[in-house]
Amino acid sequence: MALRLLFFPARFKYKEVSFENFVFLGITYAVIMIGFGILYLLLDMRGLYVFNDVEMNAYASSDFLAKFGTSIYLSAVTLFSVGFGDVAPVGIGRLLAIIEALLGYTIPAAFVVRTFIDFDPSSRK
Repeated sequence: MALRLLFFPARFKYKEVSFENFVFLGITYAVIMIGFGILYLLLDMRGLYVFNDVEMNAYASSDFLAKFGTSIYLSAVTLFSVGFGDVAPVGIGRLLAIIEALLGYTIPAAFVVRTFIDFDPSSRK
């Protein structure tokens, strides 16, 4: 019901929310999530201790796919929420997590501004 109200507004006369805007928002989130996940993984591969996974007891002996999955998971949890605590950033990973969390919180605000406030009704054809 809420999504229907977004696409077919009754209260906002000049509201322009489209499927393309949601796809753009989803792709933007995906690129940021994968980018930071790869950054966490690359720093880990360079020997920096970037994250601590509770379930990986032998952190140094973990295989590549497990570390890749954990780094993408850490990135997604950081981008979309404040984290669950099962994977915690450490060292330089904390700074990256702060930057990623700030991006995660400002993207929806930019989306709202672009959709509601920045819309010029005179440009409609």
